[in-house]
Amino acid sequence: MLNEKLPDYIVVEGPIGVGKTSLATRLAEDSGADLLLERAEENPFLERFYQNPEQAGLPTQLHFLFQRIKQLEHFRQDDLFRTGMVADFMFEKDRLFAQTILDDDELHLYDQVTTNLDVRFRVPDLVIYLQAPLDVLLTRIHKRHRKIESQLEPAYLQRLVDGYTEFFYHYAEAPLLIVNASEIDLVGNENDYQALVEQIPQAKSGRHYFNPLPIAL
Repeated sequence: MLNEKLPDYIVVEGPIGVGKTSLATRLAEDSGADLLLERAEENPFLERFYQNPEQAGLPTQLHFLFQRIKQLEHFRQDDLFRTGMVADFMFEKDRLFAQTILDDDELHLYDQVTTNLDVRFRVPDLVIYLQAPLDVLLTRIHKRHRKIESQLEPAYLQRLVDGYTEFFYHYAEAPLLIVNASEIDLVGNENDYQALVEQIPQAKSGRHYFNPLPIAL
């Protein structure tokens, strides 16, 4: 258990391979909070998207849209946060991915769908944004040996990295902790993890940066 209570609702975000799910899982376990994971493997269109992005982009994105809405609807009421919650995604990321993978007509249709849905969810108490360059992400993706990711194009991943950078440059909805995760292991190295945890209580408002050097065990 953590020595100090974490914010009630934490979101860990960042591009594919940066380690957001692993960190979110660890934070939830150590704090006793509920864990909400994106479950990308449940999207039946994802493998087709990696094989043919132009053909499968729209159904892939619409499935993610409805999946995320269904997941987050369970956590709309404040009384569901009595034990806290840590998630490895935020709803706003859906538009970020949509504008990365869809053409103009598809994106217009996607925006029409989201407008008609009129979805509103609780704003996180803290967003932890993990950053890493493309070469680091590709190395980590390769190490975890997920078959579906073997077809992931570096150019697509770079567009996502750029999209995240642009999105969080303007993000001001919640306190934001930006972490340079390039050279640290937030799950396998206890010292790295504890160094990050110590930053969390300080990020009560505004924008904060954590740019650590790797710490030897």
